[in-house]
Amino acid sequence: MNNLRTYGRAPFNIALVHGGPGAPGEMAPVARELASEIGVLEPLQTADSIDGQVEELKNVLETHGNPPLILVGFSWGAWLSFILAAQYPSLVKKLVLVSSPPFTEKYAAQIMETRLNHLNPEEKQEAISLLSAIYSGSARVNRFARFGDLMDKADSFAPLHLDDEILPCSPVIYQQVWAEAGKMRSSGELLQFGEKIQSPVVAVHGDYDPHPAAGIQEPLSRALKDFRFILLANCGHHPWFEREAKDSFYAELRREIGAHE
Repeated sequence: MNNLRTYGRAPFNIALVHGGPGAPGEMAPVARELASEIGVLEPLQTADSIDGQVEELKNVLETHGNPPLILVGFSWGAWLSFILAAQYPSLVKKLVLVSSPPFTEKYAAQIMETRLNHLNPEEKQEAISLLSAIYSGSARVNRFARFGDLMDKADSFAPLHLDDEILPCSPVIYQQVWAEAGKMRSSGELLQFGEKIQSPVVAVHGDYDPHPAAGIQEPLSRALKDFRFILLANCGHHPWFEREAKDSFYAELRREIGAHE
């Protein structure tokens, strides 16, 4: 898989960093929405470690971007962008963290319970079975994708019926990177990266997202020198797929990146 797609014209001043880990291509709709206003990079992470993904993203930004760039990181991509901004501050003009996972362990325990409670009983049981297979390392790509479909449903408030554009998912990347990331959050190392971040940071979060908003707002308000938090009403984990929040999301995003319709 090529690890980069570009939209619009150079110079490329913004990069959209996907989540997963291992869900390349999911930010393509956002990239196309912005492409007439600003040059956009869509890096596609292929490395199966955090250090590998940081270096891969760094190389894409340096080689194809116009540093310092605005990084818009979605879900896992918010953490990846956060880590990169701490390690390579000269590459980052601003961080926009969209639907980030919580930055401290005390807020993480409720995520899966909230997600499962958003599903009907049959879907809930299926999700539990698939989750067990994923954690045991026995999930194949098709079961991994099905689990993703169920989580997308659980994460959504009033979703638009749009095709997602995720390229083939990688269970290996998901399992290996997320195992590292979970330890990093538990130890406090993740939040400590905030001490090295020099750029402004803005978090955009939906009020229906199972990832609790307080798990982003409270820790980052303490850890960062320049931080703002924006809560979107009637919005789940993917703001650009939300019927009632899509327009508000794009309005906020355009303000943060200095683009205009």
